[in-house]
Amino acid sequence: MKTLRRLIYSEVIRSVGFVTLGFLSLFFFFDFVEEVQSVSRHAATGYRMVHAVAYVSLMIPSHLYELMPITVLIGTIFVMSRLAQSSEYTILRTSGLDPWRALKTLLLLGVGFVVLTFAIGDYVSPIADRTAQLLRARYTGRITLGQTGAWLKEKQLYSQYAVNVGALTADGQLRGVRIFEFDNRGFLLSMMKAETATFEENDAWILQQVQRTDFPLNTTDSIQIDRAQLPILRWPNQIRSEMVSAALLKPERMSTLDLFQYIQHLQNNAQTAQRYEIEFWKKVFYPISCLVMVVLALPFAYLHFRSGSIASYVFGGVMAGISFFLLNNVFGYIGNLQNWLPWFTAALPGLIYSIISLTAFGWLVLRR
Repeated sequence: MKTLRRLIYSEVIRSVGFVTLGFLSLFFFFDFVEEVQSVSRHAATGYRMVHAVAYVSLMIPSHLYELMPITVLIGTIFVMSRLAQSSEYTILRTSGLDPWRALKTLLLLGVGFVVLTFAIGDYVSPIADRTAQLLRARYTGRITLGQTGAWLKEKQLYSQYAVNVGALTADGQLRGVRIFEFDNRGFLLSMMKAETATFEENDAWILQQVQRTDFPLNTTDSIQIDRAQLPILRWPNQIRSEMVSAALLKPERMSTLDLFQYIQHLQNNAQTAQRYEIEFWKKVFYPISCLVMVVLALPFAYLHFRSGSIASYVFGGVMAGISFFLLNNVFGYIGNLQNWLPWFTAALPGLIYSIISLTAFGWLVLRR
C-alpha cells in the first residue's frame, strides 16, 4: 500500500501543481494587463512598472487560496481518468486497492490540501494582500471606502462613540477622523475632528490637529458650546488597526482570528455582523472543500474511457470547479440578504457537492 500511495500521491500532487501554475499564470497576466493602465495613469507620483509587478505578485496568494479546491478537483480528475484510460487503475485494483482503501488514500491526501489551503488563506494571503494594497496606495492614493469612509462604533462604560475614518494611508495612518461621543441615553456630548491619527500600543489613538466641540447637558435656558483647538490628543479605545482595515478592506482577505475579533467587536457595540459572520464560516469551511473535491474525483477512476474521451471529463471537472466557486459566492450574497444562519450559508455549497460526490461514489464504485 505504501507503493500505491506513493504512486497516487506523486501523480496527483504533480498534476495539481501543474494546473495551479497554469491558472495562476493566467490570473497574473490579466492582473498585470489591468495594472499597466495604472502605471501610465499614476506615472507622475512615481508608480513604475516594477511596482505594478510587485503588486500583482503579492495578489498571487489570494488567487491561490481561491483556486485550491478547483485545481485539486481538476488535477485529481485528470490523474484518475488517465489511470483508468491506461488500465493502470485496473492493475491497482487487482493489487488490493479496493474502493474503500482508494477513498481513504485520497482523503489522506485531501487533508494535506486542506492544511495547505488553510495556511495560505489564514496567514499568507492576508499579509500579502494588505501589503499589496498599502504598496499601491503609496503611489496611487489613499485607501478609501466610498465617499463617506468607514464607520465604526465603540461602547465604553459611561458613553459610546461613533467613529468615521475617511481613509487609510500606506504607512497605516488614519486620515479625516471624526469622533462623535454620546451618553448612555443617546444625547450628543462632544464631537472631535482630527486631520490624522495613529495607533498606540496601549489601546489608544493619537489624534493630531484636533478640533473638539463639547455640548454640555444642563437644564438652563442658555447652553454654552465649548470649542478647542488641540495639536495632539490621546483617545483611549478598543478599536485596533485590524478593525479599521476590516472596515476599509475586503473582509474575505482577513484571517480567521481577525474576523472573529472584529465580529465580537461589532456584537459588543450592537452592530450587525451578518456579512462578517458568513465570511468567518466560509474561512472555516472553504479549505474542507478540498476533501469534497478528491471524493468527487474518485469515481472517474472507475469509468471506461475511449481514446480521446478523457478531455471531455477533464472539461467537466473544470466546469464543476467553476460552478462550486460561483455557488459559494452566490450563496454568500443570498444568505446575507435573506438572513440565513451564517454557518449554514457557508457550509451549504460544500454539503451539496458532498452529496453529489458520495452519490457518484456509491453508484459508480459500489453498485457498478
